[in-house]
Amino acid sequence: MKIGIVLYPTYGGSGVVATELGKALALKGHEIHFITYSHPVRLGAFTENIQYHEVRVSDYPLFEYEPYETVLASKMVDVVKHEGLDLLHVHYAIPHASAAFMARQILKSQGVFVPFVTTLHGTDITLVGKDPSFEPVITFCLNESDAVTTVSESLKKDTYKHFDTSKEIHVIPNFIPVPEEDNEIDLEVRRRYAKDDEPLLCHISNFRKVKRVEDVMKIFAKVHATKKSNLLLVGDGPERFKMEEMCRELDLCDHVKFLGKIQDTRLVLRIADLFLLPSETESFGLAALEAMAVGVPVISSNTGGIPEVNKHGVSGLLSDVGDVEDMAKNALEILSSKESLATYRKNAILTAKAFDIDKIVSEYELLYMQVLRSA
Repeated sequence: MKIGIVLYPTYGGSGVVATELGKALALKGHEIHFITYSHPVRLGAFTENIQYHEVRVSDYPLFEYEPYETVLASKMVDVVKHEGLDLLHVHYAIPHASAAFMARQILKSQGVFVPFVTTLHGTDITLVGKDPSFEPVITFCLNESDAVTTVSESLKKDTYKHFDTSKEIHVIPNFIPVPEEDNEIDLEVRRRYAKDDEPLLCHISNFRKVKRVEDVMKIFAKVHATKKSNLLLVGDGPERFKMEEMCRELDLCDHVKFLGKIQDTRLVLRIADLFLLPSETESFGLAALEAMAVGVPVISSNTGGIPEVNKHGVSGLLSDVGDVEDMAKNALEILSSKESLATYRKNAILTAKAFDIDKIVSEYELLYMQVLRSA
């Protein structure tokens, strides 16, 4: 198949998933065309069966805001016609689904029909989508899509709750390559951040309020008070300064390291003992899955799609949002013995294998074929 993938090219979860999906499809022999305004950060160098088409918006003085959606639709039309695409797959509803609808209608008027699949990733539904100024457009685009997918059952329920659609929604979860090799910890690297007998906790995010990063520091403070530990914080964002202030106020800075943005977070996760994810809401919890895939148990909230990923008492432990006491207690429970930690590590990997990339990519291939047969 020749597939156009429309995405945000940044570090966000939707862009990462869309890029990795395209790369996996290309390895299976499909011809993939990424359509976006910048080279996707996870795309890498030249790869067989992959082409990137840049959407460039001219800076006309007439426009106070650049008309990206219109230019994107035009680029889709151009790529579909001249590359002979069979299907478009757009990730994140705004503005990709509306641009895909516009492109489909333009192509239809020229005697070309191309179906499009819309994948909803979370904030396009739970945050932006609920804004009254966007809701009518998103509802229309959901109903006009040839197929709609969400990354979790939780997000599927939210979509039906907030939008007037009877469209069938397919749940195809996010995915991760689960390494087959032994997940032995690199002690030399780990010793840069913690002694052998000190647990090493980790959190990775964009440091927005919804991630409740202050809870990360509070949980760590309680764990450290009982069991001398260390914390690695990966990422950056608007709440980082507050985290740095908390670190100083709680006198924890000797045990907390702010590592900033790191492209390959597996290098950090592989030396960690626990991953903390106390988010206010998560449509899926990709960061938790990335931790589990390398054998790191997860202490998380029980909101949104997280319980579909982090299995309570198996790959980690769940608590109510904001219940810092319970999360700290759960962390100490997993860290209570080498045997306990080893069991959770093993189960984290086994749980992650249900989301292995090969399995999930096959689900997308089946959906594509269904859409093309119905077209």
